[in-house]
Amino acid sequence: MGKKVLIIGAGGVGNVVAKKCAMNPDVFSEVVLASRTKSKCDAIAEECAKIGLPTPVQTAQVDADNVPELVALINEVKPWMIINVALPYQDLTIMDACLETGVHYMDTANYEPKDVAKFEYSWQWAYKERFEQAGLMALLGCGFDPGVTQVYTAYANKHHFDEMHYLDIIDCNAGDHGKAFATNFNPEINIREITQNGRYWENGEWVEIPPMSIHKAIDYPGIGPKESYVLYHEELESLVKNFPTIKRARFWMTFGQQYLTHLNVLQNVGMTSIEPIKFKGIDIVPLEFLKAVLPEPGTLGENYTGETSIGCQIKGIKDGKDRTYYVWNNCKHQDCWSEVQAQGVSYTTGVPAMLGAMMMITGEWFKPGVWNCEEMNPDPFMAMLNVHGLPWNELVDITLPHEY
Repeated sequence: MGKKVLIIGAGGVGNVVAKKCAMNPDVFSEVVLASRTKSKCDAIAEECAKIGLPTPVQTAQVDADNVPELVALINEVKPWMIINVALPYQDLTIMDACLETGVHYMDTANYEPKDVAKFEYSWQWAYKERFEQAGLMALLGCGFDPGVTQVYTAYANKHHFDEMHYLDIIDCNAGDHGKAFATNFNPEINIREITQNGRYWENGEWVEIPPMSIHKAIDYPGIGPKESYVLYHEELESLVKNFPTIKRARFWMTFGQQYLTHLNVLQNVGMTSIEPIKFKGIDIVPLEFLKAVLPEPGTLGENYTGETSIGCQIKGIKDGKDRTYYVWNNCKHQDCWSEVQAQGVSYTTGVPAMLGAMMMITGEWFKPGVWNCEEMNPDPFMAMLNVHGLPWNELVDITLPHEY
């Protein structure tokens, strides 16, 4: 029997999650979409009705920074779980509200404080005992990366390796949205992520590097070679914890030269700063102002062409012999627009969020506490990726583009 879900966040990802949930009434019997700006929720609900999705989408207004307001909405709506696709700054307030109301929780990105460009799982892992004692489940980071990349790694570990030693997560967006400079998800979060120092795991410790200082061309299936840069990405923290045989883990992402040129100029003139400045007697944060003038990521989809390619390249041991493994998905922006009126980056985050909720509701992934995706059985999730729009490919014992 399906369950009622409350989705918080009505950006590009919230649009995808709402529509994909509304397509699956056997699992999601009722869908409520809430945001600080109710008109955004109403527009998505109207689109769902217009394209004839079987589960009606109801809407509500909520300030996700405000625990009492969240609690009041949850008590009114009475959902089985919350799918949090709001801002990472709001993870803890929503988790607090879930504990107060006895509702399960899921998100797509780990918590980070608004005044420090730093993201890690420690704040959310600290909720583990409270969720266990309440009989509630919290599933963290169930987008694509983080999310699917962790499921890929768990699947590789289960089916292809006795020990995994080297992990490289590679993320390419070879799409073209026609804008001089735009980010594919929330500009504030995106720019904070890529302008901080990079980090990767090697031989039991974190190695910190200047931003974008390690890069090389990586050949992506169906796309070709693209310059790729080592960043720190949150799933590395949980993966090296849960798979302790990993000797080195890195995350690579592609950036075009035009994007990097714009970003460098914005950094040089102070527009990416998160420190408030006085402007006409008012405190403003330059990065928040920049976000306001950049294109809204949810508006990029209609004319977006090209595709994304995200996957895991792993080297390790199976039956005493060296083994390499590559698992990935390619996703065309045009196909995403045709299905749910979204660009590919929103789609590749939103579909796994829906699937994570589906896994929890059906009981395939359900146990009280706070969990990362790789701690669950990967097989049912991998099967559903093929059904719901993110089919995956794999190659075993091929040459990978890394030094070992």
